[in-house]
Amino acid sequence: MMIRRMFFLSIYFLFVIAFIIGCSLVVLYSFGPPPLEEHKEVTIVASNGEQINDTKQTLDSLDSVPDYVIEGLLLAEDKQFYSHYGIDPRGIIRALIRNIEAGKLKEGASTITQQLARNLYLSHDKTWSRKMKELYYTIRLEMFYDKDELLRTYLNTVYFGHGAYGIEEASAYYFNKTTEELTLAEASMLIGIPKGPTYYSPYNNRDNAEKRQQFILNLLKNAEVITEAAYYEALNETLPLAKSNQLARDNTHYFLDFVWQEATEKLHFNEQSLRTKGATIETTLDVMLQKESERLVAREIEESEQREVAITAIDQETGAIRQMLGGKQYKESPFNRAVHSKRMVGSTFKPLLYYVALENGFTATTMLQSEPTAFLVDNDVYEPSNYNNYYAYEPITLAQALALSDNIYAVKTHLFLGAENVANWAKKFGITTSLPEVASLALGSASIPLIEMVQSYGTIANGGYTIEPYAIERVVTDNGEVLYEREKKEKERILDKQKAFLLTHLMTGMFDRRLNGYMEVTGASLIDQLHPAHDFAGKSGTTSSDSWMIGFSPKLVAGVWTGYDDNRPLTKTSERAFAKKAWAHLMQKYHEKESDPLTFEAPEGIVEAIIDVQSGLLATEACEVTRKTYFEQGTEPTTYCTEHFASEENIKEAVEAVGQRMEEEAEEVTADKDKKVAN
Repeated sequence: MMIRRMFFLSIYFLFVIAFIIGCSLVVLYSFGPPPLEEHKEVTIVASNGEQINDTKQTLDSLDSVPDYVIEGLLLAEDKQFYSHYGIDPRGIIRALIRNIEAGKLKEGASTITQQLARNLYLSHDKTWSRKMKELYYTIRLEMFYDKDELLRTYLNTVYFGHGAYGIEEASAYYFNKTTEELTLAEASMLIGIPKGPTYYSPYNNRDNAEKRQQFILNLLKNAEVITEAAYYEALNETLPLAKSNQLARDNTHYFLDFVWQEATEKLHFNEQSLRTKGATIETTLDVMLQKESERLVAREIEESEQREVAITAIDQETGAIRQMLGGKQYKESPFNRAVHSKRMVGSTFKPLLYYVALENGFTATTMLQSEPTAFLVDNDVYEPSNYNNYYAYEPITLAQALALSDNIYAVKTHLFLGAENVANWAKKFGITTSLPEVASLALGSASIPLIEMVQSYGTIANGGYTIEPYAIERVVTDNGEVLYEREKKEKERILDKQKAFLLTHLMTGMFDRRLNGYMEVTGASLIDQLHPAHDFAGKSGTTSSDSWMIGFSPKLVAGVWTGYDDNRPLTKTSERAFAKKAWAHLMQKYHEKESDPLTFEAPEGIVEAIIDVQSGLLATEACEVTRKTYFEQGTEPTTYCTEHFASEENIKEAVEAVGQRMEEEAEEVTADKDKKVAN
């Protein structure tokens, strides 16, 4: 009796389940077919509205695709694709058990149809709600489309890394071929990439890519799709992954790669969902500046040279990236050196050091001895040297030390401040790279990406506010729906605005010959290239294998690096001069249409004084070389220079004249105050 009852209850529950499933399917069918609009393009435009991305390449039919491509993909991703209804029950049960054991959604059992549903309509978040939505779209796709159409669409949307979506795009990118032209060896490597586009990319990790290729070939051999002879032939084939075989693209693609990185990693978009909506990505790129940098590199660096380059420019007020070049030729190397390459920064680190000095009582006229010096650091002797072993052999000011890039002054300052203190301050500037807390950090022994250094200079240029470089302003669909628009957030101040201005003015010194001393200022060769009506501030840096120039105007901050990927020395003068030359050229081009002078405006609390360059004291009429210098109120010098008078009598006369001048100035100030009160 009990058994009979259990039997009827089981039948009842099965009937209920079947009824629920049947009703659900009817409801799902009533919604109609979900769109398969993989052919819609994502348009990426510059700040002026000009389209800057390529038109995507897609498959129109499976007829031209070699059998080993189709079979290899199915064997690797979904063996039962042509027999199931979008869902693999055994795989789901297996994944469910593992997820329960893990206590979270760790893995799925995605069929090709499920992957397609995710690619077209959903995010890649590992959540239960997303999986349920995925199931909803999967069933609807299977209801309304045949398997070939689903597979073709999948092949047009799956991600192959390096911004390549779809097998046609990937075939062109990796092998400069159509899918129809792929050899067995090429195909087996290519269809292994979607499993982990970064991990299995042959450009990122050749060993991983070849192991995955062998796995695919084994599947094909065991399934008797290919012969054993074909298996070994493909396995031993040397694939032409030479850089020259990559799809030829202009160098704007370094910026485009950054755009897609930002879209996927920070904004959590995926190209498939954006393509479905026909989205347009509005970016920050200045087309003129980008093209000018590309022309400059093509003109100045021979194609046969192995030397590389990185250039980037940002708006210091917002962080908007106006230009980005990550290498000499994208088609030869898509590796973005402006973002991902860490190189020793040399003296471009000194402005960060000297900001910390300003926070600790230094002024533009703080004097330190410039001469060969041996430092005892942690029981070791450290003996830095100046360029070509040139020294003043007397005290020099901070202003002159920065303009001449005096290394002894920098190390003395760094040891006074403390390595840990300087490293901690550098983080506030936006430097996320770990910094060595050693004496040589003062001379830029740290390896930092160009974009981080440009960001740190932007923080100085904008008066001390933190910024983050970004490329995307807005994402909008073809029907006008705004998917994303960058918010204008209140900026966080991380530097003192007075000290940020003082540092800015100190950095103008590399373009001021009045600060010449035991050698010329480091920017002497650039002075005639820059518009005299505009203010520019910057710092160059040189190591044996790296050449840098980073600087800014009141409107733009830009940085240039050049060197060899293998860190070989820069031996030619032209190699070392390129960074400065390129920076000056681009800054001049960017500002040439500015009709009004661009100047760095001093904030409240700053006073100016005419200083004798040599002594760092208030200048008199007898001082030959003077310069207007800025100070926080109360820190300016109060003593006048007496070094340039011929006799004691002249000194006495000068002192009396200065005293009289000060009395007259005091009377004028008092009179002005009285006048204001009277009014």
